[in-house]
Amino acid sequence: MLRMSSMHSTISFSFRCSNLIAFFILVCFLGSPYVEFVKLGLATEVSNITCIDKERKALLAFKQSLTDPSDGLSSWAGEDCCQWGGIECNNVSGHVIKLDLDGSRLEGELPDSLGTLVNLQELSLSQNSFWGSIPASIGNLSSLQVMDLSYNSMNGTIPESFGQLSKLVDLYLQENSWEGVISEVQLMNLTRLEHVMLGTSSTIKSLIFNVTYEWIPPFRLESLELRNCLVGPRFPMWLQVQSEFTLVILENVGIEDIIPDEWFSTISSQLTYLDLSNNGIKGMLPHHLEFPKISVINLSYNRFEGPLPLWSTNASGFYFQGNSFSGPIPKNIDELMPQLEDLYLWENHLNGTIPSSICTMKGLQVLSLRSNQLSGELPQCWNESQPLWVVDVANNNLSGKIPSSMGLLYSLRRLLLSNNSLEGEIPPSLGNCSGLNSIDLGDNRLSGNLPLWIGENATDFWKIRLRSNSFSGNIPLKWCNLPILHILDLAHNNLSSVIPNCLGNLTSLVDGNSSKWEMYTLATGRGYYVEETTVVSKGSELQYGKTLLYVNSIDLSGNSLVGEIPEEITSLNALGTLNLSMNHLDGHIPNNIGNLRWLETLDVSNNNLLGPIPQSLSSLTFLAHLNLSHNNLTGRIPSGNQLQTLDDLSIYEGNPLLCGLPLPTKCPGDDDKSTVPAPRGSSEGIHSEKDSEMLWFYVSMGLGFVVGLCGVCCTLLMKESWRKAYFRFVRI
Repeated sequence: MLRMSSMHSTISFSFRCSNLIAFFILVCFLGSPYVEFVKLGLATEVSNITCIDKERKALLAFKQSLTDPSDGLSSWAGEDCCQWGGIECNNVSGHVIKLDLDGSRLEGELPDSLGTLVNLQELSLSQNSFWGSIPASIGNLSSLQVMDLSYNSMNGTIPESFGQLSKLVDLYLQENSWEGVISEVQLMNLTRLEHVMLGTSSTIKSLIFNVTYEWIPPFRLESLELRNCLVGPRFPMWLQVQSEFTLVILENVGIEDIIPDEWFSTISSQLTYLDLSNNGIKGMLPHHLEFPKISVINLSYNRFEGPLPLWSTNASGFYFQGNSFSGPIPKNIDELMPQLEDLYLWENHLNGTIPSSICTMKGLQVLSLRSNQLSGELPQCWNESQPLWVVDVANNNLSGKIPSSMGLLYSLRRLLLSNNSLEGEIPPSLGNCSGLNSIDLGDNRLSGNLPLWIGENATDFWKIRLRSNSFSGNIPLKWCNLPILHILDLAHNNLSSVIPNCLGNLTSLVDGNSSKWEMYTLATGRGYYVEETTVVSKGSELQYGKTLLYVNSIDLSGNSLVGEIPEEITSLNALGTLNLSMNHLDGHIPNNIGNLRWLETLDVSNNNLLGPIPQSLSSLTFLAHLNLSHNNLTGRIPSGNQLQTLDDLSIYEGNPLLCGLPLPTKCPGDDDKSTVPAPRGSSEGIHSEKDSEMLWFYVSMGLGFVVGLCGVCCTLLMKESWRKAYFRFVRI
């Protein structure tokens, strides 16, 4: 019997196998049409999978808690949430596994209902306007692998339950306003973490990593970006043990420690991006290292010292500004960094000369060496193959002449050579640099006439600063053909002749339209570069960097200019500073000076101006600094509006024929005391104020007594019962 049963099973199995073989042969014989039919059947079966009702309700609760101004969730209707926009479900189980609403312009707090989506693997909500904290229910998402809340307005905390996301691989929380504390509890279970981007949009470190120095994490990161949160002051072990970094950004995280040489050498071979800027990291860097894959090295604004490291790298950006590096620039820098495009070494203590190997760096675009102790002459080897658009070597000890070979830098946009000891004339060859839009040669020993090629070959200037040199001659009329000029500083030279009337044609100072200027300043076709410039404004030397964008200034002071102030200059409505002091100007102050409605500084002192001060001057509501001293001005000083706040007598000194407030000199027709009150602070004025106060005190007291007495008498006359009671009281 057992044998019969066994035989029956064997026959049954053989039959099933033969059926499968026959089915396979049939499929092969019929070909693809039958296969497509099978696929269609399977697809129909899969398409019948609908979302879980509990998860659909959670998504609807999520929608109801938000503001949706662009109606991006309009498709969230109906029973099958798997068909809604931004939703992806598992084809078998129907569970929601992906929520992607990047850039949907949603607003509001993240609701707790998110924690219902326990099978979610990817949560992408970047570039919206979410705010508040991450809900504690986020810890329920045990399958989550990707979380992206970047570029929102999140201003709350990251909960402890975040540490339950043990499958998390990618975390993007940058560009928010996080606050609170991140501890080991939130990090100790994140064993699969590989990519972290976290930071706040404000430089205030409101998010703090409260992790012990010795703590060793369970993860090994490939990329880490932390900005504007507190990690330091020590360089913790959880960072030191990371050996698989390809990208590291630790910007403004409060590290004030020495970074071990071993950390640099461990990650150098695979690193593609390194940014440790805006910390207080100190010590010396390893002298010799190779970074074969890196594109950017940014160690700016720290306290590194010692010689510049001889790092061999293919980096395009080398940003070491704002440190205390000393010694010379390596002579073989072209061999060490053959792919270099941006070399930022400003504000260090570098000395020696600028190596001629700079000229052989065929990709170099920005050379920024300002504020060091470099000496010698500028290299003579500049050539047309270099794409340099910024040469900034201001504030050094350079001497000699400006090389004529600089005229071969056809891409040059910014030439900044101020505060050196350069001499000679501006080479005419610079006229070949037709794209030049900012030139600063101030505080040197340059001489000769102002170049005629400005306004002819090169018309895109927004800044010309040649102050404190020995230039002579006149201001070329062609300089009026500069439609985007915002800063013209020719102060303290030997210029003569008259101020050109056509300066009133400087378009950008007439209509205040800086859109074209901003285009040249911020988008020169190469990149963005922050200049630092000293501008004399409001009676002081002010240093401008990023805010240079808002400066509109003409400074022709300290020359030998003659003639009248052109009436046309009053059409420069957007002008903020006008300084014509220390010249030989005569004539009147233009009557329409009040048209310069944005003027903050007006200085025409130490000239030979005559006549009255125009009444329109009182309409300059933004005027903060005024100097009309040492001229031949006459008549009454205008009053009203902003001029009432400018009561410093030195504004008008050296003009003996001026009268009226704030000067003690009375104008003809003024009464002795009725029209001219005693000066503030004088003894006469103090006594007068006190007498007036006492007079009003007695008058008010008398009036009060009379009013009170009348009130009582009237009451007694009108109320017979009160009157009888009063007389009975008096009789008593």
